[in-house]
Amino acid sequence: MQGTTGASGAAMLTNFLPIILIFVIFYFMLIRPQQKKQKEYEKMLSGLNKNDEVVTNGGIHGTILNVKDTTLTLKIDDNVKIEINKNAIGYVKKSRGGSND
Repeated sequence: MQGTTGASGAAMLTNFLPIILIFVIFYFMLIRPQQKKQKEYEKMLSGLNKNDEVVTNGGIHGTILNVKDTTLTLKIDDNVKIEINKNAIGYVKKSRGGSND
């Protein structure tokens, strides 16, 4: 009797092995790269400085004039300034270094 429970336990492990393997592959192919990308994006947002040239998710190109906790002021043309949320930034075109004026 005792030998059959050991065999059925091994059979259960064999049945769950493909599911476990699929989860491991799913983690390394999808979840882990997405977490890495999110960390890089958050690092980019925290490193935004005055005079950086950025592009928003909506395609607006501008230069950062002021950085606050959750918002930025962008200069998009002469005498045209807008305030946007930091998470609306798609990427940084050029980093010109910040000045503390």
